[in-house]
Amino acid sequence: MRGTRRTRLCLAGVMAASALIATPAARAAERTDGHLTDLVNPFIGSQDEGNTFPGAAVPFGMVQLSPDTGHNTGYDYTQNRIRGFSLVHLSGVGCRIGGDLPVLPTTGDVTRTDYTKYAAGFRHADEEASPGYYRVGLDSGIRAELTATERTGVQRFTFPATDKANVLLNAGQSLHKPVASSVEILDDHTVRTGITGHGFCRDTGPYTVYTTTRFSRPFTAYGTWDGSTISPGARTGRGGAYVRFDTTGDRAVEATTALSYVDAAGADANLRAEGGRSFDSVRDRARAQWERRLAGVRVQGGEPALRRTFYSSLYRSFLAPNIGSDADGRYTGWDRRVHHADGFTYYQNWSLWDTYRTQAQLLALLAPQEARDMALSVVKVDEDGGWLPKWGYGPVETNIMSGDPVTPFLTTAYQMGLLKGFEERAYRALRKNADGVPPADYPGIGREVNAEYLAHGFAPYDKDRPYAKMGDSEYHHGASVTLEYALADAMLAQMARGLGHDADAARYAARAQNYRRIFDPATGFFRARDASGAFTGPADPAQSVGFHEGTAWQYQWLVPQDLPGMVGLIGGERAANDRLDAFFAYDRLLADPAKTAREVWVHGNAYNYYNADKYNPMNEPDLIAPYTYLATGQPWKTTDVVHAALTLFTDGPTGMTGNDDLGTMSAWNVLSSIGLFPIQPGYDTWGLSTPVFDRVDLALDRRFWPGGRLTVTAPGTSAGDRYVQAVRADGTPHTRTYLTTRALRSTRTVAFTVGPRPSEWGTSAQAAPPVLR
Repeated sequence: MRGTRRTRLCLAGVMAASALIATPAARAAERTDGHLTDLVNPFIGSQDEGNTFPGAAVPFGMVQLSPDTGHNTGYDYTQNRIRGFSLVHLSGVGCRIGGDLPVLPTTGDVTRTDYTKYAAGFRHADEEASPGYYRVGLDSGIRAELTATERTGVQRFTFPATDKANVLLNAGQSLHKPVASSVEILDDHTVRTGITGHGFCRDTGPYTVYTTTRFSRPFTAYGTWDGSTISPGARTGRGGAYVRFDTTGDRAVEATTALSYVDAAGADANLRAEGGRSFDSVRDRARAQWERRLAGVRVQGGEPALRRTFYSSLYRSFLAPNIGSDADGRYTGWDRRVHHADGFTYYQNWSLWDTYRTQAQLLALLAPQEARDMALSVVKVDEDGGWLPKWGYGPVETNIMSGDPVTPFLTTAYQMGLLKGFEERAYRALRKNADGVPPADYPGIGREVNAEYLAHGFAPYDKDRPYAKMGDSEYHHGASVTLEYALADAMLAQMARGLGHDADAARYAARAQNYRRIFDPATGFFRARDASGAFTGPADPAQSVGFHEGTAWQYQWLVPQDLPGMVGLIGGERAANDRLDAFFAYDRLLADPAKTAREVWVHGNAYNYYNADKYNPMNEPDLIAPYTYLATGQPWKTTDVVHAALTLFTDGPTGMTGNDDLGTMSAWNVLSSIGLFPIQPGYDTWGLSTPVFDRVDLALDRRFWPGGRLTVTAPGTSAGDRYVQAVRADGTPHTRTYLTTRALRSTRTVAFTVGPRPSEWGTSAQAAPPVLR
């Protein structure tokens, strides 16, 4: 079979090039000076269900202050009325959550309390956003500006000259489902609220946020409301409050709102710790924070639009997880008790099914101190509340999505050297999670189908199974759950072996082969099995059942622990490559990569997950799939597919491939653009493909990366010259299609030589990624 490669190499070499990579003239005209923050467009992904937000935040901040236009996750670029500027948003999630305390400036008498009625019109021509800053001119003649610190949001409203300049603080309406709210006017500068809500994709347990808002000048009048009843002069209420100013002279009003998930005293303390500065000084500090963060990656080459999409993706990769502890270190644990983070920052908001595949690795590389604290925070969820999370929001479990994503998330931290000092604590939590099921009175489902999986080697599919708890049921997704559990077992086996738990390692490695239990030889694809063990659902893999947000076509490549084993089930390397080519519509991709990506791969909106036999670049199950060719002897096709997929990222509002899912898709863009991708999530294997930039300089934290830097070069990379001819690591030829984390730690330069045609690089059997046993 390998003797047929040379002909295929020549044929692939005539492939029409995508416009993704810059021409030589464009590279020559490139400028590397200026601010990296100027390259970021926060509006990217705010249309067509990317579900990003354009408002103000600092890296990993508790507060993400942004306008809400009526979309269920906050902001939709196609809408033209703002209901308020609220404190909490999650970048790119698919369900409503947050939107706490929408604040809106108005003029005149306050007569309405429903923010869908008093919403203010605006035009995009009078709107701008950059990292840490947002501004919009409202049709009312008021200019609103937003900026933020870690735990506060700062707003500046510039009113027309009037003695009835109002600021409405709406405690009773938000993106989530309200449970209870209260508002109290403490003095002539200060308003306090408590807001309890629940929701997300399905109802979660309630959680409460506390806010304290301090204005820069005293009120001339105030009032509160309950429902539609407005009470001028009242100091307390349940729905919201308004405060009034006279702006016939000084037209600007500033307000700083502090947030806490602990209590009102926590919000007050956060305000004291981070408030008291002018709007302009906070904005400048936020911009400087983002500039330092983005400066960790310096690229050379590429068209301006490519650099904008790259740095915008890098920006979104640093928006979450979010700080959960107050300035004094207190945080609310999943047992609803107050704990103290000693020696670390406590983080929350865990979209683990998404982020374990890309963002966890990117943060471990570029923000290892924060990634370490995030890993410790996840372990603390178990130690405080009794079990590891699946999809956590604030201090509650949502049980959204399925499988065991927390295991590869934490084993990634272990493999990247971030768990030093608490490896055994993390391992105990992972072992408990992998071998059991949370108790009935615990809100989380963990590995809900673990009893059946451990007994029979697969998770049964039962579409009629009632939901045991809020969130998703793993019985509804038995086929993909089996694959996810097996992947997690493989990664835990490697951690167990590294810690000397050899018996556990052997047990988990054996379980990692359970993917074979759902392979149907009659169809040649993975397939759901019912409780009796019989294959169930349509035989057509594009119409399959039991796969969460995907089909058997899309999930067949989710065996990163043992791709040769999967290839053997399919019928060998040639059969696997033929199937990969069909999956990616490779012949059509040769003729027109960008058109194939947009018209063949993307077959509907962001939520059209099913009834497809093609690659879905908009969703998580396929994030690793383009790199499968690295294991089948045709690595040049990985470059072709990855570069075609990268054309879906653009620098406008529609420039996201579906939900960003707290930086997941953005991290995919960043890593794939650099040419280093985590092809075995949860382990330490980085697949290699042609970078889209001539040079990428990564500034690394010496506490975790002794060399302090990594430079990736691909001089001359272009639309016509994008195939790997050779790779050198610190000047030494590197013939494998991957690097390990250990190798990266001791490597200063990874140099790609590129050319117009595929080469024999990476095509030998020894070049393929390792099998995890």
